[in-house]
Amino acid sequence: MKASIEISLYPLAEEKFKTEIWAFIKRLRQVPELKVVTNGMSTQVFGDYDLATSHVMAEIKQVHQTLNAAVFICKFIGGDRSVVEAES
Repeated sequence: MKASIEISLYPLAEEKFKTEIWAFIKRLRQVPELKVVTNGMSTQVFGDYDLATSHVMAEIKQVHQTLNAAVFICKFIGGDRSVVEAES
């Protein structure tokens, strides 16, 4: 089974805002079996359900251990939504 996960990270520590967001994304991109896409508002992760969810949760834990104060907004969708065909 595949998964699509959309993540928005809001560190509550001003001095590490951009640094921690890019570190989070970089760590996810090190998993070759995951497709990681970013835009100005969120990061999307696509791949095998168990692999994607376990890596995303591990990285969320890493951020919380590093910053102690960060908010994550996540959407988990069953299936690969990386390419959705437009309706006619």
